[in-house]
Amino acid sequence: MSSSTVRDVTYDLLRSLGLTTVFGNPGSTEETFLQNFPEDFKYVLALQEASAVAMADAFAQTTGRPALVNLHSSAGMGNGMGNLVAAYHGNTPLIVTSGQQHREMLIGEPYLGNREATTFPKPWVKWAYEPARAEDVPDAFMRAYAVAVQPPAGPVHLSIPLDDWNRPLDGPAVVRGVSTTVAPDIQRLRQFADRMTASERPALILGPEVDRAGGWDAGVALAVKLNAAVYGAPLQDRVSFPMDHYLFQGSAGMSIKTISDRLKGHDLVVVVGGEVFRYYPYVAGVLLPEGTELVQITNNPATAGCARVGDSLLGDARLSLELLVDMVADGSKRARPQPRVRNRVLPEETSSPMTPDEAHAALSEVRPDHVVFVCESTSTMEQQAEWLPTVETNSFFQTASGGIGWAVPATVGVALADRDRGVRRPVVGIIGDGSFQYSVQALWTAAQEELPIVFVAMRNHEYSILKSFAELEKTPGVPGLDLPGIDIAAVARGFGCKAVDVTSPDELKNEFKSALEANTTTVIVATTRPQKAAL
Repeated sequence: MSSSTVRDVTYDLLRSLGLTTVFGNPGSTEETFLQNFPEDFKYVLALQEASAVAMADAFAQTTGRPALVNLHSSAGMGNGMGNLVAAYHGNTPLIVTSGQQHREMLIGEPYLGNREATTFPKPWVKWAYEPARAEDVPDAFMRAYAVAVQPPAGPVHLSIPLDDWNRPLDGPAVVRGVSTTVAPDIQRLRQFADRMTASERPALILGPEVDRAGGWDAGVALAVKLNAAVYGAPLQDRVSFPMDHYLFQGSAGMSIKTISDRLKGHDLVVVVGGEVFRYYPYVAGVLLPEGTELVQITNNPATAGCARVGDSLLGDARLSLELLVDMVADGSKRARPQPRVRNRVLPEETSSPMTPDEAHAALSEVRPDHVVFVCESTSTMEQQAEWLPTVETNSFFQTASGGIGWAVPATVGVALADRDRGVRRPVVGIIGDGSFQYSVQALWTAAQEELPIVFVAMRNHEYSILKSFAELEKTPGVPGLDLPGIDIAAVARGFGCKAVDVTSPDELKNEFKSALEANTTTVIVATTRPQKAAL
């Protein structure tokens, strides 16, 4: 009889893989895994599984390492599914485990049995598995890790019966190494480079894969060498180019018509590390302007496959950009793109309540160096980009799925990741009052972990983005779009955070500066006017 167990061998494997932080909310089917929790591991308790998934998502994105999530059977998986969709679209390597009932009871569909456990999370995981034998659990973890980190990275799922953990098993588990990057086809990449060199007015769109791959500097170098206009990718969950750069032209838009109109006059559009394109509202138009060609580089075959126009190449964004910098000819003789027109409009007198422009302008005046923003104020994305532009790599995070309820726990995940890797920088969440309510319980984790986060809750008492869509779609009379009677500051204090209400730009600036020095979690509730979103 072995002196070690499945649990012992698995924890040793997790140590070897650097998976020593576990995000979750414990349930009865997970307690055999969590028993006698090792001192060299950290358990991050979320009060709801959706928060656990989003925290782990942002933690993994910020550290650049996969993260481990432990959910409670099918009920916990159901709670976490919304943010699992975000992790899938954001190519975040998560190993999501859920407890399964005792093997000897499964034939009778017991309480808390996870029916069709490997089917439930699909299609939002790359791989799902329930080991056929308890002895296979460590190998299943190793395979899960390998699948999660290989491009395109993404979440995977393991369903593990609760009685597996105490079964005897000799170790150690087999530890494998796998590649996390894929080099592009050099011949095809050179063809793309020749087209860039021959282009008279190229445009560059750098998608989220660039920032995730560490390709920020290479992207800037390519843009400068080409002397090309650079546009922000539609609905980007990561920013991959400095928004204060002289070549930056603003967002490409988010509808077929808007994007096509923005790209008029360019004979070649180069999309690296992103979709072609991430459309949102339907506004009819042509996919590309007449006379415009497009090339796309992505590490994701599905992203290449669903592009409706252009020629694609599979490859890592950073590697591809670094190679292209050496392949393309100098473009300094091209006419430099005209500086973009800034849309910074403030009322002559202070408004009450503040306009979103006033609120963001106030934050821009007290913005600290090296700040990281986690954003989910969907009706004011334009104001955020205008007044608080991203200027450094790995410093902007937003949900990749379009569902709200990600950003509050994700802000916690970023702060935990910075602490884990020994990085000190201000972490700020800018979140609408509607979005704030979806995962508000994540504030408790922030307070318990004593994280110096500043949350700015933009309170306009409504779902402004949906009112803008109702106008676009000509659907008057939609119910449920107003949010009266929510005292966000009181809720935040109830979870252990410092909280304050502000109604003017000066109050916002003063409270924000104080919050940066508070060394605790602070929620600033800024009352603003509703904003018609730019769709």
